[in-house]
Amino acid sequence: MNLAILRRKGKHQPGVWFLRGSSILFLALIVIIPLVVIFQDGFREGFSSFEYQISLPIAKHAILLTLWTSALMTIINALMGLVTAYVLVRYEFPGKRLLNAIVDLPLAIPTLVTGIMLVILYGPQQSLGSFMIEKLNFRIVFAPPGIILALLFITFPFVVRTIQPILEELDRSQELAAATLGASPWRIFQKVVLPALILPTLGGSLLSFSRAVGEFGAVVIVAGNIPLRTQTAAVYVFSQVESENRLGASAVSIVLILISFTVLLIANTIHKYWGAHR
Repeated sequence: MNLAILRRKGKHQPGVWFLRGSSILFLALIVIIPLVVIFQDGFREGFSSFEYQISLPIAKHAILLTLWTSALMTIINALMGLVTAYVLVRYEFPGKRLLNAIVDLPLAIPTLVTGIMLVILYGPQQSLGSFMIEKLNFRIVFAPPGIILALLFITFPFVVRTIQPILEELDRSQELAAATLGASPWRIFQKVVLPALILPTLGGSLLSFSRAVGEFGAVVIVAGNIPLRTQTAAVYVFSQVESENRLGASAVSIVLILISFTVLLIANTIHKYWGAHR
């Protein structure tokens, strides 16, 4: 009752209108207007030109490469992010605080530095990279595995930090009851813990996928920007800008925006559904 009265009073206060107006104006300047401009530029010659630009073999390959490497990375991230979050919450061990801090490190490191680190470690001129190429016939740098590794490094915190607070808030009484009844630790995790973590894991994984789709800095170093082989969609956009093909760059950019926005909508829907059924 009192809260409703405060809200009604707040609607007519000048300060409230100023806060709303400034936030909407800021959002329009940094998000809405750039989006409108890129869509206008991508469709300035009609839908047929837009379709032609994204249907070019080099563009289509770049988009498909981006999607399947991001999808594979997402599956790996979902599994390892869940395991890492569980270990950080449920176990005590030396160096736990350090490990917990390291999880966030990829968010602080420039993505170009990530690419350089991977090249130094797995490059064909390095001992480990040359060994894998010569003995195992497996190339990481300048190949799709390098793209997946770079995306894993950059997006790993999204999954862990989505699952971790949920694990910390879980009521352990059901787990204790199951243990009292003789259930094994694996069965307790499978039947009691995992069902509560499926939606948060899926939501965090989708966020990591959305982030990976537009990654440029690390990928352009690790992949080598080889058309029809290792050129991802974001790198393709950059190459089209350099080639002064603004229409092609805008068209593929729109595809990336639509993919990311759709994935974010799904992730937000999952988050709201999970919050409503907690």
